[in-house]
Amino acid sequence: MDLTGKLAIVTGASKGIGRATVEALLARGAAVAGWGRTAPEGLVHDRFQFFECDVRDEHAVAEALTNTLRELGPEVHVLVNNAGLGIAGSVDGFQTDDWKLMFDTNVHGTFYCSRAVLPQMKKQQLGHIVNIASIAGTTGIENMAGYCASKFAVRGFSQSLFKEVRNDGIKVTSVSPGSTQTNFFDDIPGTAANDSMMSPADIAGFIIYTLETPFNFHVVEVEMRPLQPKK
Repeated sequence: MDLTGKLAIVTGASKGIGRATVEALLARGAAVAGWGRTAPEGLVHDRFQFFECDVRDEHAVAEALTNTLRELGPEVHVLVNNAGLGIAGSVDGFQTDDWKLMFDTNVHGTFYCSRAVLPQMKKQQLGHIVNIASIAGTTGIENMAGYCASKFAVRGFSQSLFKEVRNDGIKVTSVSPGSTQTNFFDDIPGTAANDSMMSPADIAGFIIYTLETPFNFHVVEVEMRPLQPKK
């Protein structure tokens, strides 16, 4: 897809992979709607607009889409489901509210946003949904059971959805990054972002690559890791 003039929605756009993806999309000529609870600081561009949206709330998602299409155009071509969070803890000591918060954000938010854009993408017979999963969605990690479970769910959702909508000209790509230099690790005990990790721009660069693939070429799922992780 040629991204020039296309409308892309990026959730969790304020920092990390989300912000890097917004910047990369703008550099390729797209108009970008950033959805999130907080606006990306210092990001000003004539093709970017921020819409406050808590993806855990299906009504907020519907309202954000209505506002996006009104302000930026009648069609939506790209959705990057990036909003997410991780909370560490052992299963027998884990708080129910924290468990629900991760699923409401990582899984239900991905569902609400995808469901919202699909009618327009089907009408266009063109669209691409990119779901940010995680290496944690491919293998279990001790003290991260809730996060792993949510990201396994994102991958399963993505694999099912792509088969549903491929004949409508809609691509669905699941991206599973390994350790990346983001604020994700701020609340994970014993781990801190460091220079051996991938950069958010690395992940955004791949997202741009898969969005720009030819119409009949579909990247369904990819796993990415740093080459020389910190020991």
